[in-house]
Amino acid sequence: MFKNILLAFDGSAHAQKAARLAADLARQYQAALCVVHAYDPVPDYLGEPYLQEVISRRTEAAERAMEQAQALLGDLPRVETEVLEGPAAEAILRVAQVRQVDLIVMGTRGLGQLSGLLLGSQSQKVVTHAPCPVLLVR
Repeated sequence: MFKNILLAFDGSAHAQKAARLAADLARQYQAALCVVHAYDPVPDYLGEPYLQEVISRRTEAAERAMEQAQALLGDLPRVETEVLEGPAAEAILRVAQVRQVDLIVMGTRGLGQLSGLLLGSQSQKVVTHAPCPVLLVR
């Protein structure tokens, strides 16, 4: 049923549960799994050396999140990762479209600063605009 699954991962408790579920689904359906982590854009006005320092911090945090995701996923034969700069929902939707995924798995609440009333603002955007089914995990 599912050949390509996208996992949106930010390290939150909900994302950790989503990672375990996505791994189970990938094993069950023998599907490829793409893990996506997006970080906020770095403002250009910072200038040097602050710009490079902020970029380094954000990429290090993204690497830690990907390591955490890999640990939660366990041993899967087909896992790819993508770390992107930009709003999370836009990054997830862009990867979903380019990779033609069959399912997006993500947590209902992330580590973002703003949250919606019922769902996290990023998950709400993904559900609204996704080209495929979205599985939200609490």
